[in-house]
Amino acid sequence: MLNLLRNVLAILAGIAIGGGVNMALITLSPLLIPPPTGVDVNSAESLSKAMHLFEPRHFVIPFLAHALGTLAGALAAYLIAATYRVEIAYVIGAVFLCGGVAASFIIPAPTWFIALDLLAAYLPMAWLSIQIGTRLKQWKLT
Repeated sequence: MLNLLRNVLAILAGIAIGGGVNMALITLSPLLIPPPTGVDVNSAESLSKAMHLFEPRHFVIPFLAHALGTLAGALAAYLIAATYRVEIAYVIGAVFLCGGVAASFIIPAPTWFIALDLLAAYLPMAWLSIQIGTRLKQWKLT
């Protein structure tokens, strides 16, 4: 019973931590790379109307937010989980992938960005978190 509770906590913590990292980077994005003049990045309608003004550099921080958010969440979940660590890390990757798919329908973006984002920012980051977590666990044991 304790393992189940810890695994559920790992999933919830992974989602919260990953979401926090994602949101922090998205919030900082306009400060790091200013959007085109007159574009409200908090409005899907404004983004839709001005998407033709965006350059590839404007997509760097959103990609990093998705990738690093997934990495942080999946790594936290891997380290917290009592059992099924690998599966739980992939659950976090899948949850964030579902969010990315939903966002691709809601927020207009170029096809190249959607493809890159969906293929590279979620499940590969969950895999990377497993690799990092495994090494951290081994390092801690030695």
